Amino acid sequence: MSQINGAVLVLSGPSGAGKSSLINKIIDDIGECYFSISTTTRPMREGEEDGVHYHFVSEEEFKREIEEDQFLEYAVVHGNYYGTSMRPVKKALEEGKLVIFDIDVQGNSAVQNRLGDITTSVFITPPSLSELRRRLENRSTDSQEVINKRLEMAKREIQRVSEYDFLLINDDLDETADKLRLIAITARLKKSSDEINAFVVKWEES
Repeated sequence: MSQINGAVLVLSGPSGAGKSSLINKIIDDIGECYFSISTTTRPMREGEEDGVHYHFVSEEEFKREIEEDQFLEYAVVHGNYYGTSMRPVKKALEEGKLVIFDIDVQGNSAVQNRLGDITTSVFITPPSLSELRRRLENRSTDSQEVINKRLEMAKREIQRVSEYDFLLINDDLDETADKLRLIAITARLKKSSDEINAFVVKWEES
């Protein structure tokens, strides 16, 4: 990888935790960012835009990136490939941007394996399972079956909170946004191992 000047911020947590609302509150205060979006081979749907909703590529191109080990993670869903490509992430990091991932606990593990030395991770959750259930039901966007699946997933993911640098309990949106803003600004100060080693060499020679 070329010189890294950027950093990575991983956000995880159950659907209904308020991740999108929190990001919208702080986005103007944390400098230039790149939101990591998935790459897919499925056809573009009406209203979608390449590079905004997904990176749309051919199956041939996707498989070539698999062979070149360019994906943090990928899967085949209903005959189409979906994955997180390293190419736009590397480009954003080289441009000094804060790369933000909104991913699950498995995705966090993949990011830590590849970019751990410049990654800050945050798990965001409502204060309780019952509060999460209330929020999901009040949204009125999912069937009860989908809500139950989301709750079961949340119970599994909460067991892995210790894998994260920070736990944010989102019971007050403004207060939680203040904390996330500080974390995001601090995340930019992380240095890669290569940067640290280069500084040590330069320090000893000066």
